[in-house]
Amino acid sequence: MQSELIRKYNRQVLIFTDLDGTLLDHYSYEHEDAKVCMERLIGHGIPIIPNTSKTFAELLELRKRLNLNGPFIVENGAAIFINKNFLPEKPRGAVWQDGFWVKSFSSKRNYWLGLIKKIAPEYGHLFESFVDMTLERIVELTGLTEEDALLSSQRQFGEPLLWKGSEDELEKFILMLRRIGAHPVKGGRFLHIGGDCSKGIALAWLLREYQRQHKGVTISTIALGDGKNDVSMLEIADTAVRIASPVHKPPELERTLKLYTSNKLGPKGWTEILDQLIPESVFFSSSKKN
Repeated sequence: MQSELIRKYNRQVLIFTDLDGTLLDHYSYEHEDAKVCMERLIGHGIPIIPNTSKTFAELLELRKRLNLNGPFIVENGAAIFINKNFLPEKPRGAVWQDGFWVKSFSSKRNYWLGLIKKIAPEYGHLFESFVDMTLERIVELTGLTEEDALLSSQRQFGEPLLWKGSEDELEKFILMLRRIGAHPVKGGRFLHIGGDCSKGIALAWLLREYQRQHKGVTISTIALGDGKNDVSMLEIADTAVRIASPVHKPPELERTLKLYTSNKLGPKGWTEILDQLIPESVFFSSSKKN
C-alpha cells in the first residue's frame, strides 16, 4: 500500500532498525512490547527495515514472526535483500537471487575464513571462531534456540569471533586486521570480520536507490540501534535513536542534533521513541479522507 504520508504530504519515512537489543529484547529475543507500534506504522505504509548482524537465513524466519515483508540488510551491512514489489524497477547494481534483488558490499565468507586461518597460528588462542563452534556452543553463547542457532551459523559474507583476550589485545588485533584488509566491527556479543561495509553504507545506498525511483517525494530516515555496530547508520540517518541496553551504555556519537535516547530498554524503548516521533495524530486527517 502507498504510505499515507505520501498521499498527504508527498513524503515518506523509512525506518531502519537493529534487531538484537533494539527491536528484539536482549535476553528473550521477543518483540511483543513493540508489536502494537509496529502494526500501526506498517498499517500506514511506513517500511520497517531490519539492519542487523543476523544472517539471510535468520531474516527469512524473523520476517514471518515480525510480519515484515519489505527489504532487509544482513551481516552488518554486507548485503541488502529487496523484495520485488518494494521498488518500481530493478535496483542498480543488484542481482536476482533467492527471490530478492540483492546488492552486496563484501566478499563472501570463505575469503574471510581464509584470512582468519592465516593469522590463527599467532592469534588463535585469543579468539573462538563461529565456524569452529558446535551448535551447542552457539546456543550457550547467544541464548538462541537450537533452531535459531543453526540459522545464525549460516553466514554468507563474514565471520563472527568470540574474543577471549584483553581489551588492549583486542585493540591491537583490530589494527592488525585492518592492515591486512579486513574491517572488523564490534557487535553486542561478537567481533565481526568482514569487508569494507557497514550498516550506514547499506542504509545510504538503499536511500539513494529509493529516492531515484521516487522522484518528487521527500524521504526522511529514522535509525534505531543500541550497539557500536549501529553507529554508522545512527550517524547518517536524519533522526538517530539510541535504545537503552541492560548490558552496556548507549554508543557514543559525534552528532548532537535530532538524536534521541530511550529511557526504556529494547522493544519498550523502541516504542517509546517512535510513538513520540510518529504519533497517531499525524495520520488523522488523511484517515478521515480515505
